[in-house]
Order: sequence, then structure tokens, then C-alpha cells
Amino acid sequence: MEYIKELEASFKKGAVVDVRSGDTVKVHQKIREGNKERVQIFQGLVIRTDRKESHTSRITVRRIASGIGVEKSFLLHSPLVLKVEVTKRSKVRRNNLSYMRSLTGKSARLTGVDFDRKAVNDIRDLEAEKAEAEAKAAALAEAEAKAAEKAAEEAELKAKQDAVAAAHDAA
Repeated sequence: MEYIKELEASFKKGAVVDVRSGDTVKVHQKIREGNKERVQIFQGLVIRTDRKESHTSRITVRRIASGIGVEKSFLLHSPLVLKVEVTKRSKVRRNNLSYMRSLTGKSARLTGVDFDRKAVNDIRDLEAEKAEAEAKAAALAEAEAKAAEKAAEEAELKAKQDAVAAAHDAA
């Protein structure tokens, strides 16, 4: 049992945004198309949150696109979900807002609540920042090693050229 908990903890992100039902969010998701990657933003209303404390915590986001309701579920700890940004917080009294599916227009409005947007969205994952800094340092060291190797090759090539030029002048 301990092994399973360790394994789950290894896949969990250090910190995620506190997302609740009734929030309007922007989810930044990494999309792979062939060998290219891009970031796609999906903005909508969170109609459901599942298993908040687990590494399988999930939110369901709903939006209206071209008059058709579109819902997407996002695993918050997935490496493909880069960022979740809360843009609006609403007053709701339940976790599953499935009744929002049948509402359109003005009846689908929710009462907004004041909240500190900066405090909610400013999540710092110290472990991720440390890993990123180490990766940058390793890349910098590798680049310096390649540059030194290239400089040594160029110096060797220059010495050979000078030797050939000296032999040519002597002859």
C-alpha cells in the first residue's frame, strides 16, 4: 500500500490552482499534432470537480461554441495541462452543476463573487522551479562544453593550415 502511495505522489504536481464548481477558467493544454506542439486555451465554466486531494483530480469545463455546448474533462495533475487560470468565481451551492446544461442565455448567468484573482492564480511549485533551473544549468554546461570542443577543433585546424602554408612557402 505504501508503494502505491509513493507512486501516486511521484506523479502529483507540487501545486495546483484551487478550482471550484462555478468558476470560469482558462485551461492551457499542450496539443501535439505530428511532430509539432502548441498550447490551446479552453475557456469555460467548471461544472464539476472530482477527487480534489487525489492525483486523479479532475474538472469538467463547459462552454458554448457556435451555439453548441462543448464539455471537456481535464486531469489537473496531467503533464499536458500546463496552467489553469481562474478568471471569475461564482456563488454556487453544489458540486455538480449539471442543470447548467439545460440553461441558455440570461438564465445561465451565475452571481459573481469577489475574490483575489492574483492570490488564487499565483501558484509556485518550488520543486518544478528547482528542476527547471537544474535543467537550464545542465543545458548551459553542455553548450559551454560544445563551444570549448569546437574552439579546440578550430585551433587544431588553424594549426594545420599554418603548417601547410609554411611548407608551401618553404617549397
